[in-house]
Amino acid sequence: MDFIKERPGLSVLIAFIVGLIIGQTLFGWYLFPVEWTGAGPADLEQAERDVYLQTIADAYSYQPGNTGLVTNALRSWPNSSEAICELRGRTADPAAQQRLDAIAMVQTGGQACGALPADGALPEVPTPAEDDSNLGTILALLLVLALVGAGIVAVLNRRNSMMAEDDNVDIYTDNMPESAPTMVSEEGVSAVPIARFQSDYVYGRDNYDDSFSIENSGGEFLGECGVGIAESIGSDTPKNVTALEVWLFDKNDIRTITKVVMSDHAFFDEALKAKLAPKGEPVLARENEVIVLETATLIINAEIKEMQYGAGSLPPQSYFENFSIELSAWAKEGDFDEPDIEGRVDELLEY
Repeated sequence: MDFIKERPGLSVLIAFIVGLIIGQTLFGWYLFPVEWTGAGPADLEQAERDVYLQTIADAYSYQPGNTGLVTNALRSWPNSSEAICELRGRTADPAAQQRLDAIAMVQTGGQACGALPADGALPEVPTPAEDDSNLGTILALLLVLALVGAGIVAVLNRRNSMMAEDDNVDIYTDNMPESAPTMVSEEGVSAVPIARFQSDYVYGRDNYDDSFSIENSGGEFLGECGVGIAESIGSDTPKNVTALEVWLFDKNDIRTITKVVMSDHAFFDEALKAKLAPKGEPVLARENEVIVLETATLIINAEIKEMQYGAGSLPPQSYFENFSIELSAWAKEGDFDEPDIEGRVDELLEY
């Protein structure tokens, strides 16, 4: 009370500011919330457009032939194929280029980015009017949040109900044995082992699609990895699986790294190899072969422990009778920032 008596002006100012904040929160968020409509992916900032297109390309690579996934996602984006090809021209990763080519062909009816006019000219992607910059910014933020959520849901949906039990999963405990030392990545970054998973395919398991959650000792979700069917040959039932895909998702990396493990027949069949190229880097299946997948903060060493080809009327060494692979997950050491959605909001609102 003495403070109010001595400095009544300051007290009134504080009361005014507190009342203003509460009033704006009450009216702006609850009683009369603002609803924005009419914007689409083309209204995003350049970086967010790139993320949007790359996410669609990654999702389509896991569901080849599902053209509705692409057309529905880009329905409100005029000339989206030009934006796809413009992004492809700025992308150095060959696998990412192939995935972008695949969705460009969906949008153009079969014309890949390599078939653009000789001058390579592309119309500029329309941007929001200056007066609508705040509207575009807010909508961009909402779309980015939706994309992040959709990406996480898509990866989690890869979990196979047949693998619900954890009997085949060997997880390192907090008491890390000395036999599990640190390693150094190709980038010179040291990494520590955090988990090991076993995945087994046998002929007749047509819904083979194992996925595993990668968590640290504190239970924090870091990402996911898994193995699934990439391609089969012939028309027989069960499927004659000729290629498998090994993938790694890192919550701190917008990419999903995939490598395609091919049978001897598939690897040396140029037509089949070209068909599978958009899915990821090809690897010839060999026992004891170690396949390395590396993202921003994670490394997977996938070792083929055992494999056997089937015999029959199909070409020799063309499909797997059984296939066993061990996925060892490593976490890179260092200070890696968590995705800062609130920070991105503040940065965008400053424009």
